[in-house]
Amino acid sequence: MDLEKQTAPHADPAPAPTTAAAADPAPGELRASDADRDRIADILREALAEGRLTAEEHAERVERVYRARTVGELAPLVRDLPGEHQQRPTGPTFTQAPSRPTAGAIPVEPDDNVVAVFSSASRRGRWRAGRRIHAYSIFGNIEIDLSEALFEYQQVVIKAVSVFGNVEIEVPENISLRGSGGGVLGNFEVDTLDSGDPDAPVVFVEGWSVLGNIEARPKRGKLVADIIDRVHRKAERKIDRHLRKHLGH
Repeated sequence: MDLEKQTAPHADPAPAPTTAAAADPAPGELRASDADRDRIADILREALAEGRLTAEEHAERVERVYRARTVGELAPLVRDLPGEHQQRPTGPTFTQAPSRPTAGAIPVEPDDNVVAVFSSASRRGRWRAGRRIHAYSIFGNIEIDLSEALFEYQQVVIKAVSVFGNVEIEVPENISLRGSGGGVLGNFEVDTLDSGDPDAPVVFVEGWSVLGNIEARPKRGKLVADIIDRVHRKAERKIDRHLRKHLGH
């Protein structure tokens, strides 16, 4: 007689059913952030300015905005307003300035030469910056201050060479600044600067320093005017002069 008993394999206990409380919250149940409330308040403010809401309706809805705890409580407050349904950009609109000048934008010959040999030279104040500026410092000191310069071109190249000398460049803080070069027992230092305006001027500093110094940095508190506005004003003046000439004034 076979006394060996056949035993059933041990079974793992069944997993507990997932409860609704453990599930992820629905989008409308998410906690509202300060940015969510501010966005809804902006839509309501625009609706008031456009006459879509009365002052009383605006005040009532704004009060509910800042009392809301979830995103679901905010949505009904702007459901009947067009601002909620306008498509918003899904990514950043910032455009980085190029690292090199656009091909053909800069002439081979310089518009301005700044030379200091056992001496000093400078460009500062309200002066017109050309597309290409050459700076040569040999046992000398050169200062190029673009903080108040007139930019007639969007791209400006400064080629700097320093031999036992010093070249210092300052630019407005709301333009873009790029550097390309180096030093041989010397210093080549150009701060990278990005303007938030894609139409702002871009200054490229290129060069070499041999036992010397080349530096370029923004001058805090100095801003350049919008180059596009300046072009428009120039065009308007030309049209105005043409009309005056045509009319005999």
